[in-house]
Amino acid sequence: MMTAAASKSQMLEDAGYSYNFDRTVYVNRGAKKAFSVEFIQDHKEDELQRRLHEETNGEWRFYFNAEPAPAVKAELENVLG
Repeated sequence: MMTAAASKSQMLEDAGYSYNFDRTVYVNRGAKKAFSVEFIQDHKEDELQRRLHEETNGEWRFYFNAEPAPAVKAELENVLG
């Protein structure tokens, strides 16, 4: 039986996300979304699934438990492309 954490990781990988060890986030550059490990751990699979399907309108969207500061967002956008 798969654990909840493994199931969530598999869900993200199946949706085209890869883990960025330097930033401890799952990233999908095509979808322009990044999920922090803490966000993934603290939210249920159905919530995560809803977030995976949200539209970004071509702008980066960051899913963290606490809203990142504008400077952090700008740095992530620059690093992630």
